[in-house]
Amino acid sequence: MAEVSIIGAGSWGTALAVLLHKNGHKVTVWSIMEQEIEMLKETREHKDKLPGVKLPEDMTFTTDLRAAINGKDVLVLAVPSPYTRSTSHMMKEYVAEGQIIVDVAKGIEENTLMTLSQIIEDEIPQATVAVLSGPSHAEEVGRGIPTTIVVGAHKKETAEYLQNLFMNEVFRVYISPDVLGIELGAALKNVVALAAGIADGLGYGDNTKAALITRGITEISRLGMAMGGRFETFSGLTGIGDLIVTCASMHSRNRRAGILIGKGYTMEEAMEEVKMVVEGVYSAKAAIALAHKYDVQLPIIEQVNEVLFSGKPADVAVKELMIRDKKLESAFSEGWE
Repeated sequence: MAEVSIIGAGSWGTALAVLLHKNGHKVTVWSIMEQEIEMLKETREHKDKLPGVKLPEDMTFTTDLRAAINGKDVLVLAVPSPYTRSTSHMMKEYVAEGQIIVDVAKGIEENTLMTLSQIIEDEIPQATVAVLSGPSHAEEVGRGIPTTIVVGAHKKETAEYLQNLFMNEVFRVYISPDVLGIELGAALKNVVALAAGIADGLGYGDNTKAALITRGITEISRLGMAMGGRFETFSGLTGIGDLIVTCASMHSRNRRAGILIGKGYTMEEAMEEVKMVVEGVYSAKAAIALAHKYDVQLPIIEQVNEVLFSGKPADVAVKELMIRDKKLESAFSEGWE
């Protein structure tokens, strides 16, 4: 049995708390919001973000960050990506040398272009940092629906330890050394999912969705490999797998926000309606900045930025994607006579 703290009591953090408790671990859940912790203590259910999933009586809930961190074997950092740095900064003084932190959020910091694990390492250099990602909606994990996911870590020993911690008969865990590729796939797929939602909101069909998913993973791979990620990562669970589920499911907050934008909502109105952090909005600008830095073309992600931040009508963005210069589909066709 391990002692694990979930830092962040949103839907994903709560679902992972339930999973880890079922695996026999002693689980503590921390939130900065006292009202949220009191609600969890009293109702044993996150009625706002994970309704219907009951929380065990012996699960601990606290707003005391020191108590949540001290002596724990693993810290699961599950706050939304815009709060990764500020939460890591608060955690720093309590984290022991070598204490494992697993980041389970997805995003890229706009002003530094750092991935979330890089932010944690920057703020808490004494920690051993890993990531957990893949096609895994909290609503389904909390209900025990079969799911596969990937743990990324710099050391195989850390990855294998976490694989054993999380894995059970309904939650299959693979491991990988490609931490950067995992995080880029996780962050960039949220931007493409916004595009997929926008297409749905415009009333487009399956052909459009298939095109966005297929060309979207091409863009993600193009940038990810230029930055040092592995092709196998982008063709796996944390690349195409996560992209499919996020573009296709109504559990996806990014897709839901995109649908509203396609129907004419502004980005701000869509985020308010979804009532959850839409992480693709925060990663979109960073993705374009990375594209410029690495001289990579990301036409879908570029158009998403135009719609989100420049007021471009969504239907105009789609038209511009369709009438771009003619291209070969794949680089292997070059030299074809």
